[in-house]
Amino acid sequence: MATVAGVAVDPGHWIGGERVRSAGTFTDVSPIGETPLAEIARGGAAEVDAAVAAAHRAFPAWARTSRDERARLLHAVADGVEKRIEELAQVETADNGALIRSHRRGVMPRVAHNFRFFADWLLKLGHDDFETRGHTNHVSWDPAGVCALITPWNAPLMLATWKIAPALAAGNTVVLKPAEWTPLTASLLADIAAEAGLPDGVFNVVQGYGAEVGGPLTAHPDVRRISFTGSVPTARTIAAAAAPNLTPLSLELGGKSPLLVFADADLDLAVDLAVEQYDNAGQVCLAATRLLVESSIADEFTARFLEKAGRIRQGDPREETTDIGPQIHRRHLERVDGFVQRAKADGARALMGGGPNEELGGLYYRPTLFAGAPEGAEILTEEVFGPVLTLQTFDTEDQAVAMANGTRFGLAATLATGDPERARRVTERLVAGTVWVNCFFVRDLKAPFGGSRQSGMGREGGDWSFDFYCDLKNTVTAPWAK
Repeated sequence: MATVAGVAVDPGHWIGGERVRSAGTFTDVSPIGETPLAEIARGGAAEVDAAVAAAHRAFPAWARTSRDERARLLHAVADGVEKRIEELAQVETADNGALIRSHRRGVMPRVAHNFRFFADWLLKLGHDDFETRGHTNHVSWDPAGVCALITPWNAPLMLATWKIAPALAAGNTVVLKPAEWTPLTASLLADIAAEAGLPDGVFNVVQGYGAEVGGPLTAHPDVRRISFTGSVPTARTIAAAAAPNLTPLSLELGGKSPLLVFADADLDLAVDLAVEQYDNAGQVCLAATRLLVESSIADEFTARFLEKAGRIRQGDPREETTDIGPQIHRRHLERVDGFVQRAKADGARALMGGGPNEELGGLYYRPTLFAGAPEGAEILTEEVFGPVLTLQTFDTEDQAVAMANGTRFGLAATLATGDPERARRVTERLVAGTVWVNCFFVRDLKAPFGGSRQSGMGREGGDWSFDFYCDLKNTVTAPWAK
């Protein structure tokens, strides 16, 4: 048993309602000071086979469990999360370096909400029967089977439960592979689920590296759904592994989202939206990292942005006054810095930041803003996933839209304008799964969520989640004889 931030965390896998060890382990390192937190069981094909088998055995009974009972158990899981919000917040902050204040006030309460929302949505899920030449059509959602869920490190528990909750609500069983850089809160969730009374084998956790766990999991013939949040290259590997079994996929991938600021926008609001993109040290797939600003206001916007961004407090994420914490891992910091140094070599000018925070040391990277990057430059087209924004200007609405759509991604877009008609025109033309107008990161679980182009495949949320995690069936019944 490991102790992290004063909380006991079991480093073993959770398979079939039991803790399982592996012959090997890997070291989980905190981004705060790069200190070791725990030696985690390192899974492989054997553990994957055991977890899938446990989930496969548990599936028939769980699929037959009534909607009311499944919803009750998911609410019990939510109750357990709410009782342990402080512990979960402390452990996840230690594990991924995100702000303790965000985990306490927003992230962990949202974890509980994810379970409650899909439990309640299950109870009202349905479609009106309809008639065809006197025959009755009845649509139903049949549980699909074992679901493989592979989740990222930037918001480990919240992003995992966006998938776990609807998969379980739909009557499926789950094998979760958490990111190897942030496995701890998934282990705590397994304890919470067991305490809530979730039957053995319904929820399983296998820890380890992508090639060693993700590979055999996504290629497993008994897995009937795969949901993945992460990078495009990894998604290609998963798709190739799933192809022989024709396993349906839901993929939420990277982004290079724009923030379009028109001259008629509330400039204070626009600047606030722009600075907000540094949230979680820039490690947010939805972040609008490309600031596209109308030329006539670009100078004033830039001056206000630099003034406000200059007040960002970077430091220990365990302190309530901190605004930005560290990057997740030494390897990731070096990746981010590689983008920054290549951008400088390509001729981009760093208006602020431009390198690691030498005063703090460790994995802290200064919030950075580039201007003057040449058209088509890597810094304008590829996802950095760090606190690095770019500033470009436009003169016309058509030019703004063309620039916004000028990448291979299409996850999200943000628009700042004071003209409702312009907002309507522009949003209709933007290639994005989500568009925010004069706001950012407002998400209702009833809405579809996902990306276009290479930002993903499929949509989740509300009915869309159940459509993915179920096999939809239409039953057509002839008129009964009188």
